[in-house]
Amino acid sequence: MVSGGEALGAATVANTIVQAEKRRHSTIVELDRAGRSTHGQFMTPMNIACLMAEMFDDFPEAVRVLDAGAGTGSLTAAFVKECCSRHKKVDSIHSTAFELNDVLFRHLEETLKDCVSIAERENILFKSDFRHNDFIETAVSALNAGLFSECSLEFDAAILNPPYKKIRAQSRERLLLQSIGLDATNLYAAFVALSIRLLRPGGQLVAILPRSFCNGPYFRLFRKQLLSEMTLKRIHVFDSRKDAFGDDGVLQENIIVHAVKAKPTGDPIQVSLSKKGVNPITSNIASYEEVVRSSNGDTFIYLPTGSSDAVLAEWMFSLPATLGDLGIVVSTGRVIDFRAKKYLLQKPENSTVPLIYPCHFSSGLVNWPKLEGKKPNAILDCTDSRSLLIPKGYYVLVKRFSSKEERRRVVAVVYDPTRLNAERIGVENHINYYHAGGKGLDREFTFGLSVFLNSTPVDLFFRQFNGHTQVNATDLRTFRYPNRVTLEQMGKIAVDRMPLSQYEIDEVVRTLLHSPPDS
Repeated sequence: MVSGGEALGAATVANTIVQAEKRRHSTIVELDRAGRSTHGQFMTPMNIACLMAEMFDDFPEAVRVLDAGAGTGSLTAAFVKECCSRHKKVDSIHSTAFELNDVLFRHLEETLKDCVSIAERENILFKSDFRHNDFIETAVSALNAGLFSECSLEFDAAILNPPYKKIRAQSRERLLLQSIGLDATNLYAAFVALSIRLLRPGGQLVAILPRSFCNGPYFRLFRKQLLSEMTLKRIHVFDSRKDAFGDDGVLQENIIVHAVKAKPTGDPIQVSLSKKGVNPITSNIASYEEVVRSSNGDTFIYLPTGSSDAVLAEWMFSLPATLGDLGIVVSTGRVIDFRAKKYLLQKPENSTVPLIYPCHFSSGLVNWPKLEGKKPNAILDCTDSRSLLIPKGYYVLVKRFSSKEERRRVVAVVYDPTRLNAERIGVENHINYYHAGGKGLDREFTFGLSVFLNSTPVDLFFRQFNGHTQVNATDLRTFRYPNRVTLEQMGKIAVDRMPLSQYEIDEVVRTLLHSPPDS
């Protein structure tokens, strides 16, 4: 039986959450999308905010929480609600929230006032310190002054949906960060890195991050800090890229990370997944080694959301060869069309050689020229353009970019020199190409490598490993590959049967590599 006081308290909490969500929707209207995108601002839906708050472990009796880039206060409201709903309640909550935008700050003030009412119902003291100033500047100042100074900031918890915006090399923000030994190329990395510094030992972080931070050289320094100073506890994956910020028009794939400020223990990590919103959630307990993996001197975060993901990952990582073992290299196409414009022609002439774009990819081979298309088909072969060209030979070409609607992320084709009469070719910058020290590959090896890259297991692995639609050369360098003999065997099967259907490609890989059945 629920008492009248309990019912009233529950209604107060529910009303506060509803009002916070209404404020978020109001700001989406008040602040046009272009303006929010300029500042990297995307407010957290309340269902996501509540999911984040639920991830925290137990709190100390007096908890200090940081909400940097607070927006309308949804995260703080969800945090207070969570503290009040737990069996082990806190005595006091001290919230520090930062927001620069005038419109958002006005709504933030109202949400924090509502949080007082939520806490009072549970006899919890709530204090708020909402700051209408720059988080990076304030945090750097506090860290420079030391934790025991009057302006010190130290927190038990940080709940963040940081802004997503690149930081220019010579910007004020970049210089401030460098003054305390941090370097970040994006605001979200800066906000999380500073929040980690401001957490006390044992303090907890729950943050929304782009899934793409899990791999790639662009995020290497950020990953290094996170993985060296924090113990990962849980990572939540959204199956759809529209789940987290669908009404904000955000297409970046996002994840939620829960971590504790302590040296990594190597303990298992919970990897959870939700489809079509927050619920239902499925969960997988993965070993630390299954999630945090090293390759070519870098460390990556892999997200096995179920047993089949783990099996596929183990299969890929168990393959015997690296690119170095195979004696080959993968590079990005040299021809950046707007820079080489004066050398490009729509139609081939005697003084030109083929210029290959992704539009020339067709059924596993390069289909050139495409005269009815919008892209140039030829590049002048002259002294000034020679550095942009590669010699005649067999190459495997891979698209660097795919649209979110495309069925496959990894799309590879063979450049077969016997199909085109050219001593050199140009490869456009939206293509990666495999080569042997700048020269072509062996014929059967080339076809075999293309078959492997076009297989379903490789595509599924890439989708699980990589949270964006780009296939960078760095990604391809981190792959494990079959040995040369196996790739040549694949090539012998494929070379006279091109084009192969997807079923035929997967049968070749399944026969020679015993790929996981679920792939």
